[in-house]
Amino acid sequence: MSGLINALVIVAVVALVIGRQFRERPVDTDRRWWLLPVILVVVALREHAVLDPHRPAASASLLAVEVLIGLATGAGWAWTSRVWRAPDGVVWTRSSKASAAVWGTGIVVRVGLFALGRVMGVHQDTSALMIGLAATLLVRAGIVTWRARALVASETVPAVNGDSLATVGKGRA
Repeated sequence: MSGLINALVIVAVVALVIGRQFRERPVDTDRRWWLLPVILVVVALREHAVLDPHRPAASASLLAVEVLIGLATGAGWAWTSRVWRAPDGVVWTRSSKASAAVWGTGIVVRVGLFALGRVMGVHQDTSALMIGLAATLLVRAGIVTWRARALVASETVPAVNGDSLATVGKGRA
């Protein structure tokens, strides 16, 4: 795929994901939450220009920082998302204003990283952005799924006498 197609894929995925995350939606803890990030990494690694062949060490360092930024953005996004259990037992999530701030900060830091690479003379391909986005989505989905599972597990525990189930811990995870 060309850089333009990769850029379009990145924009489409970001628009789709952000659009979905800022609306209330149920958390499906059984779905393959890791699949989209894996697909993004596979598509990114199919390109032979993930690293700049003229400056491989600097390029690899920038890629590593991009992945770390993606991991931090995903974690921040997940922990600023609201996760709750409705009375019918369904676990829901929605990103918050703080989540939008995390996204904005992640974008600004990525632009700064890209500018640093340009100053260093390192050619950066869209594959690095795709890998960073995959890290963001993987961590966010993993943490939200973990929070949802923990919330479901904390809702129903055996009663003290062991004869029935009692509901405890209503609220946020």
